[in-house]
Amino acid sequence: MNGLPRIAERIDDLLPQTQCTRCGYAGCRPYADAIAAGEAPINQCPPGGRATIEALAHLLGRECLPLNPVNGFESPPRVAWIDEERCIGCARCLPPCPVDAIVGASKYLHTVIVDRCTGCELCLAPCPVDCIEMRPAPAPAINQAALNRERFEAHEERRARRARDRREQLEAIKAAAPRAAAQRDGARSS
Repeated sequence: MNGLPRIAERIDDLLPQTQCTRCGYAGCRPYADAIAAGEAPINQCPPGGRATIEALAHLLGRECLPLNPVNGFESPPRVAWIDEERCIGCARCLPPCPVDAIVGASKYLHTVIVDRCTGCELCLAPCPVDCIEMRPAPAPAINQAALNRERFEAHEERRARRARDRREQLEAIKAAAPRAAAQRDGARSS
């Protein structure tokens, strides 16, 4: 059990860090943890494709399997593109982006920062006007997976911080409610 986190890190280092969830897990690290624990096969990552499967097989001493078609198909790297003439500014594409590659706000035009987009496709489904499409990606940076991981971790930290702040606000409101009620009751009885 002691070597499990270490092997999971090495597995995670081989994954493309698109955070697309096509493997059936919430991101690359949970998938890496499942592989390390023997709970998931090594052939579930369409963005990583054959090269990733071969690297995982080599690392783990397992048989190299073909990509599981249930999880999707290998394709050249792609990035999201927003048709700005059709975008209605609904902002539904913003929350699912795991690396904050989409810029915009409610009721404003949105656009994709191409060199940040992992091609995860998670922004496609929530778009009510189908103004997002996938296009060929430019050549990735040499350390693209590491950059994707950094952006994902920053995104997740922001989400956790916002949730924590919201919980604290709600707790403060709940704590203040009895005092406010007592003050109202005291004012009525005066």
